[in-house]
Amino acid sequence: MAMPTKSIRLFYVVLAGLLSSTSAGAEWLREVQSKMGTQVTVTFWNEDASQAGIERGRELMRLSMAEFDRIENAMSTYIADTEMWNINAYAADHPVKVSAELMQLLQRALQLSETTSGAFDITYDSVGHLYDYRNSVRPDANTIDDHLDTVNYRHVQLDMERNTVQFLHPGVRINLGGIAKGYSVERVIALLDEQGVAHASATAGGDTRILGDRRGVPWIIGIRHPDESDGIVTRLPIIDEAVSTSGDYERFFIEDGARYHHILDPASGLPTEGLRSVTILGPDGTMTDGLSTSVFVLGVSAGLHQIESMPAYEAVIIDGQGQLHYSNGLSGR
Repeated sequence: MAMPTKSIRLFYVVLAGLLSSTSAGAEWLREVQSKMGTQVTVTFWNEDASQAGIERGRELMRLSMAEFDRIENAMSTYIADTEMWNINAYAADHPVKVSAELMQLLQRALQLSETTSGAFDITYDSVGHLYDYRNSVRPDANTIDDHLDTVNYRHVQLDMERNTVQFLHPGVRINLGGIAKGYSVERVIALLDEQGVAHASATAGGDTRILGDRRGVPWIIGIRHPDESDGIVTRLPIIDEAVSTSGDYERFFIEDGARYHHILDPASGLPTEGLRSVTILGPDGTMTDGLSTSVFVLGVSAGLHQIESMPAYEAVIIDGQGQLHYSNGLSGR
């Protein structure tokens, strides 16, 4: 999905032997593929070492990767005739009917906009689509001003009874890049859980969802140093939890000494300033994904205040000076 990625590499710090077969024949299965404009990874413990169990493990891996494809083929803004593409093409003219699944995700996105006072806003793409990070192209101030009134989540009207979406202002575009990858890993883990898998991890870019522990020990997630691709600033033990990280260094370019990255402030249409990365931990990958963007926009003080108001979620923030800030619930971890 060629959506703006909120991607930061999440390194698993594990013993190499944990990814190999055990003496009983059961094994960790792991596969990496390019999807959704990033790399996706699925890892799970396949308990059944019989031939039938091995075949079932391979089928579960195939189904997991197919789930990423299914979500991309519904929610990409760049693939013609996806549900999202049709919304952006026609919702300013008339209500567009969508699936119940997409309708519920859009509703969650708008609820998160309310919760964060607009720091999370899927209409950011009304300006965001004007940036081209690969070719170091950005809109000038006048162009941003011309489009800024289209950035407002209140322009998106949902009819939950009819499953339709309509824009109340011309020129509005929406993009689920700030929430869809977290949703996708949540769905993959739900699929594996329903099939009886007890230990698993699904990752899409900067979003990871963990199922259970790593057979008696936590999964260990490392947060990358903003300026060192192989550097890790801290490690977190994770059990049955989601982790999402937004960073300013995965999609960016430098012009006249200024960094233009993909995390935009909906109020200005410009890249946010003051933070380098935000990591959110919590029980739901859809929410951790959206909150990592929200806190990036809010900044350290307001961002931590937002997270402290949501007891199920925690945050690790790296500011512009490289200082780490933790929410209160992480002090013991």
